[in-house]
Amino acid sequence: MPYRAPADAIRFSLEIHGGLDPALTEGILEEAARFAEQRLAPENRRADTLGARFEAGAVTTPSGWPALYRDWAAAGWNSVDLPEAWGGMGLPTRLATATMEFWTSACMAFALGPVLTQGAVDTLEIHGSDALKALYLPRLVSGEWTATMNLTEPQAGSDLGLLRSQAEPADDGTWRIRGSKIFITYGEHDLTENIIHLVLARLPGAPEGSKGISLFLVPKFLVHADGTLGARNDVACTGIEHKLGIHGSPTCSMAFGQAGGAIGWLVGEPHRGLACMFTMMNKARLFTGLQGVAMAERAFQHALAFAGERKQGRAPGARATSAIIDHPDVRRNLLRMRALTAAGRAIAHRAAQAIDLAHVGGPGHEQAAERAALLTPIVKAYCSDLGCEVTSLGVQIHGGMGYVEETGAAQLFRDARITPIYEGTNGIQAIDLVLRKVLRPGSGLAEVMIAELAATAGAARSAGLLQLQEACADAAAVLAQAISWLRAHADATERLLGAATPFLRLFATGLAMGFLTEGAIAADRRLKAGDRSATFRHAIADACYFAGSEATLLQGMARTVMTGLPDSDFGP
Repeated sequence: MPYRAPADAIRFSLEIHGGLDPALTEGILEEAARFAEQRLAPENRRADTLGARFEAGAVTTPSGWPALYRDWAAAGWNSVDLPEAWGGMGLPTRLATATMEFWTSACMAFALGPVLTQGAVDTLEIHGSDALKALYLPRLVSGEWTATMNLTEPQAGSDLGLLRSQAEPADDGTWRIRGSKIFITYGEHDLTENIIHLVLARLPGAPEGSKGISLFLVPKFLVHADGTLGARNDVACTGIEHKLGIHGSPTCSMAFGQAGGAIGWLVGEPHRGLACMFTMMNKARLFTGLQGVAMAERAFQHALAFAGERKQGRAPGARATSAIIDHPDVRRNLLRMRALTAAGRAIAHRAAQAIDLAHVGGPGHEQAAERAALLTPIVKAYCSDLGCEVTSLGVQIHGGMGYVEETGAAQLFRDARITPIYEGTNGIQAIDLVLRKVLRPGSGLAEVMIAELAATAGAARSAGLLQLQEACADAAAVLAQAISWLRAHADATERLLGAATPFLRLFATGLAMGFLTEGAIAADRRLKAGDRSATFRHAIADACYFAGSEATLLQGMARTVMTGLPDSDFGP
C-alpha cells in the first residue's frame, strides 16, 4: 500500500498553538511529503529485503542509497532546524519534527542516520571549540558528512560508568583513542566520504564511574585545515548486527586504535563528556519517540487499506460477505490505532514547541527549557511504546496475512520494536521523569501542567464538548493525586523506582487527553465555521475515542503507581 504523508493532520497539529508561518509550513510539508512518498517510501520493502552488507571492513547500504542520500541532502532536508551560521535553514524544531516523521514513515532504516548527524551538530555547536566548529559543522549541517554517537561497549550498555575506552594525550594537543564500541548506528556506510564519530572515553587518572568520562571527535578520515580529506584514521568497523528489523540501517561494531591509536579531539571539558553527549541524546530521544509515531502512522494507513479490501464474514445486517472494516471490532482497532497515533504526535509537537520557545530566549525561556526537559522522556517512552502497540494492531487486523512477510505489516512491527530499547530504555526514561524532572527540587512544573489540563476541561465545557470536559477534569484530578503520592514518598527511592514506568504511562495518557482535547476544540471551531475537512472530524473523533477508551484507565494506572511492587520471588 503506498504511503501518503499525513500533511493535513500534521499541519493542523502544528497550527493549534500558532507561532509558525503558515506559508512556510505549507511549503516545507508539501515538498517533504513529495520526497517521502516518491523517493523514500518505495525503498522501504526493498531495503528490508536486501539489508546492509559487511565485507572486509566495508559496509554497503542497499543499492541506490548513496545517490538517494545525496539527493536528499542536496535538497536541504538535513538542515531544517540547524543553525544558519553553519549553512542550515534555522527553522523551528517543530518543522524538523514534521519532516522527520515523513522520512521515518517512508523508510525508517534510511531516516536513522540523519538523526545522529543533526544531534552531533547540536553537540558541537554548544560544546565544541571554534576550530572544530569551523572545520566540521558546515559539512555536517549540509549532510556532506554524517556523524555517529559511540557510547555502548560490550560490558557497558545503559551503565556508561562501566565503559573502558581510553584516551591518552599526544604532544600536538590531540588524543589517541583506544577501545571498542557496539550497536553504533551508521558507524560505517557508503553514503558519504567521511563519518565523524563522537566517542566517549576515559582520560588517564579519570575518576571512576560516569564522572570520569570525556567526549572526543574522531573522524573516519583526518581533515586538513582547508577541509580536504587526509589519511584514514585508526578507526575500523569489525562487523554489523543481524537484527529483528531496520535491516537497511547498518548497526556496527567499531574498533578504535588497533594500529596505535585513533586521533581524536576533546569536545568540551575533561570528565564532562556525558553532559556533552546528552545534548546529542536529547534530540535523538525526541526523534526516537517520533519514530514510534511515524511507524504507527504507516501501520494505520496499511491496515486501513487492507481492511477496506479484505472480505471475511458478514457484518451485522449484511446479506453478503463483508469487507472486514464493516465489522465493529475491526473498526474499534482502527480507531485505536489512529487515536494513539494522534496522541503521540500531539505530545511530540508540544515537546518541539517547548524546545523552540527555549531557543528563542527572552522571558519565559527557562520555563520552556524545563518543560522541554520534562516532556522529552515522555515523548521517547510513551510514543515508542505506542508505536509497538499500533504496529502490533496492524498485524492483528491483517490476521494470518499479517504474520507473513508479503503484506509488509510484519516489517513495520519489527522495525518499530527497537524504539523502546535504544537511546535509553523506556524504564530509564521513566526513572528520569520521576527522580530528575517531576521531583526535581524547586520544580512545580508537573502541577502547572495539571492546572493547564484542568483549564482545558473548562474550555471543552465552553465548546459544548462535555465528554472531553469530563475526561480532562478526571485526568487532572487523578494526576494530582499520583504526583502528591510521589512527593510524599520522595525519600523512598525503591518505591519510586518501582512506580516510575506506570507513572510515566499515567502522566503521558493524562497529558495526551488534554492535548487531544485542545485539538478537538480547535477542530470544532473550524467545523462550525463551515470547513468540513476530514482532518477536523477525525480530530474530534480521536479525542472522543481516547476519552472513552484510554483516559478511562487512568484510575487503575494511578492505583498501580501508588500500590507499588509486591515482594518478588523468582526462585525455584
